[in-house]
Amino acid sequence: MENRFKLGFGLMRLPKFEDGTIDVEQVKTMVDLFVEAGGTYFDTAFAYQGSEAAAKIALIDRYPRDSYTLATKLICRPGMTEEEAKQEFYTSLERTGAGYFDYYLLHAFQRTNYKLYDEFGLWDFVREQKEKGLIRHYGFSFHADPELLEELLNAHPDVDFVQLQLNYADWENPGVASKRNLEICKAHGKMVTVMEPVKGGILADPIDTVKAVFDKENNGLSYASWAIRFACSQEGILAVLSGMSNIAQMEDNLSYMRNFKPLDEHEQAVIREAQKALDEDKSIPCTACRYCTKGCPMEIPIPDIFNVENRKKGSPEFRTKREYTIVTQGKGKASDCIQCGQCEEACPQHLPIISLLEKCRELEA
Repeated sequence: MENRFKLGFGLMRLPKFEDGTIDVEQVKTMVDLFVEAGGTYFDTAFAYQGSEAAAKIALIDRYPRDSYTLATKLICRPGMTEEEAKQEFYTSLERTGAGYFDYYLLHAFQRTNYKLYDEFGLWDFVREQKEKGLIRHYGFSFHADPELLEELLNAHPDVDFVQLQLNYADWENPGVASKRNLEICKAHGKMVTVMEPVKGGILADPIDTVKAVFDKENNGLSYASWAIRFACSQEGILAVLSGMSNIAQMEDNLSYMRNFKPLDEHEQAVIREAQKALDEDKSIPCTACRYCTKGCPMEIPIPDIFNVENRKKGSPEFRTKREYTIVTQGKGKASDCIQCGQCEEACPQHLPIISLLEKCRELEA
């Protein structure tokens, strides 16, 4: 399962037109550039709106099936039925036309939902699909604590791989535990695919103190490259997923991944300095995954509000308030929160969203 070319093309944040539809022609160009450089690992999901259909047009209909590997995911949420959950697999097969999935994941495991996968018999279900040849490797994506990861791997030793959130910002973060979770997977002999290596884009445009750390190197590398190379430099990594949204991002990633070299000792020291700078910052570590917004009864754009709060440092007050007005137009504001708690249950980062929104009410003043 070891993959020579470590960069994976994450199909979650594909380029879109103003009406929200995916720019498939741009995706085709991105796929071509990726494949030409040696990339083979493509990652989508049933829950990524329009992504599986775009993968069919841009990749599956245009390249031999044995020239790439395709991963997709089944997500189980409270309120679903067993039949609805299992139907996701068949719908993904139909949408993609792939015939089979090289990697299939039970998606987004947290303390609040992992038991549903047992209740619906989904572990046995994916094993059955593997026996039929419709899945080559199966695993799960994980957003919880090391103790639960140990429990799951002990209960399901036949899992082929695990997808972890792993980046230098969350390496020692107790709410994410990137380092510890990676160590557990290695101890169980499981390969790892990496999600959020750039922490939802935060590390592609980090805070000024972190930028200053990298700028001192004067090597012309993007801030995102440091984050992705850090993840790719870890042992036991099958693929590091980058959710690229345009051709420029693809070209930047390929510029240093074509002939990838792990971080050397000096570069590791630079990363440690950046981690120290991050630890001294009090920004909200939201990755904009938007799991929190799907069930919000007040339709509050939580990640967008947090983004405004994080970026207000050094920005004129009028600009901050203007940005806040734009992101909340026609939607709920921080002050509309009724503290129902569904957002905190859904948050993979385990953020205290309710109290953070209370702080963000200052943006309305």
